Amino acid sequence: MITYLIGKFIEKEPTHTIVELNGIGYDVKISLSTYSFIKNLMEGKLFTHLHIKEDAHTLYGFATLYEKKRFLDLLSVNGVGPSTALLILSSLSVEDITNAIIKEDLKIIQSVKGVGTKTAQRILLELKDKIKKEEFTEKIIQGPIQHTETLKKEAIVALSVLGFQKQMAEKNVDVVLKEYNNTISLEDLIRIVLKNYK
Repeated sequence: MITYLIGKFIEKEPTHTIVELNGIGYDVKISLSTYSFIKNLMEGKLFTHLHIKEDAHTLYGFATLYEKKRFLDLLSVNGVGPSTALLILSSLSVEDITNAIIKEDLKIIQSVKGVGTKTAQRILLELKDKIKKEEFTEKIIQGPIQHTETLKKEAIVALSVLGFQKQMAEKNVDVVLKEYNNTISLEDLIRIVLKNYK
């Protein structure tokens, strides 16, 4: 099983990328949010899921473990295949999907083109208890506030050294942390701020 790939992004499109690793090019299907993450990178890491069918082996890639986890959650729903799951992740942020499921907001899930009422209802019905439990458990076990605060402080210090005013660095770090739901490494956080904010 291929858990992740670290290599050069030879080709980057909104729906797929080719990652070159040790002379081999891997064609990886991605969501729009992952594309946004890698579009300015020459190389990087993608968390992957290999979906096997009789007529095809398809590799799916994700910028964060959180996005991969939500993809697998969606795949577990009866009637939701990888194409639909990827479409949902391209149309909504991981945070929006999670909140919609927790709040049982049918309209948000239905807003995705191609997702009908019955499919949206199944997603809410089959995932709401699981995701509510996971979110609650993660808050208790992982202590995300402390981890996020440490990550934030380290990023602000590094950005200040690189020439950012502290107030601007703090503002931009908050934006990125919110966008990636606090599931991002210090290196990636700093890199994104440097590339996208002035």
